[in-house]
Amino acid sequence: MTAPHHDGNLLAPPLPQDMIALDPAFGTRFMLFVDTEEEFDWDAPFSRTGHGVSALAGMARGQAYFAAAGVKPVYVTDYPVVDDDAAAAMMGQWLADGAADIGAHLHPWVNPPHVEEVNAANSYVGFLSEAVERAKLEALCTRIEQRFGRRPIAYRAGRYGVGPNSARLLEEAGFRLDSSVRSRFDYSHQHGPDFNALPQHPYWAGPGRTLFELPLSTAFTGLLRGGGERLYRAAQAMGPLAGALSRARMLSRVPLTPEGVPAHEAIMAIDALLDEGVRVLNLSFHSPTLEPGHTPYVRDEADRTAFYTWWDMILNHMARRGVMAASLDQLLDATPMRGQACKAA
Repeated sequence: MTAPHHDGNLLAPPLPQDMIALDPAFGTRFMLFVDTEEEFDWDAPFSRTGHGVSALAGMARGQAYFAAAGVKPVYVTDYPVVDDDAAAAMMGQWLADGAADIGAHLHPWVNPPHVEEVNAANSYVGFLSEAVERAKLEALCTRIEQRFGRRPIAYRAGRYGVGPNSARLLEEAGFRLDSSVRSRFDYSHQHGPDFNALPQHPYWAGPGRTLFELPLSTAFTGLLRGGGERLYRAAQAMGPLAGALSRARMLSRVPLTPEGVPAHEAIMAIDALLDEGVRVLNLSFHSPTLEPGHTPYVRDEADRTAFYTWWDMILNHMARRGVMAASLDQLLDATPMRGQACKAA
């Protein structure tokens, strides 16, 4: 019987043997990835200009909060941020202090080489040509290495925009972990990837199966959550039904982020994911949210206070459930090596 073929493409479900069995001693943990990017108008068309890197005070306050809470964030960082002297110096100090890790985050419209047309379809780097995706990735890795003295090993595509070549290019560039897959979300209607049917649990990706894929965490909550993704997609196809089910607390899709998700819903999502046996909860937000006025989620000082209250509640609930923070090194150290021996036939 012929073994199933899989080239490690991040857009395709992994094979059963690609699922990662973490060291039992690792327990159940959570991680925080911060999409560290320039500030821009989220409602305007994409542009190579018209952005800033001015949320540094907010970032410093956020880092102090997480350090005091025993959380070591992974700042997946895009080109305008790493190219800014003040931002690079600040983040470099966090890295030197062992208080944070620096990864890569690729917004193609502001990442050299600037060769493609700037539009919505081209905002997903994984759907550009292989040569352009490779060149942009190498430019970002080189700039990060120039700034911090080491190449990044963790990656998240801007807009979760991985494509058919991304895993192979990440392996070739020396990345060990990707966190671009947003399970239970479908962006195909806006030129992006479809992550439906992909797991919440970590798995090996890439043609050599050396790339650790850690999907962003999203849960289904409500009385009908057992119907999962199939029921949710069916409800979405019926127009207003999905919204009605959510308002009635029958079925909701809840990502683990403080951006637009009330704390009580996030707590229900945490509990649902733990019930599913998910051992690494992957939380995230965008760095401009740390300073009022840059994203829809923190518009003023009251919103920023609410942002930190959200984190107080989430971290307290994690502690009650025995879910402690994990660093990037701790996660990778708890992962058995796979590599070429398990490459699909």
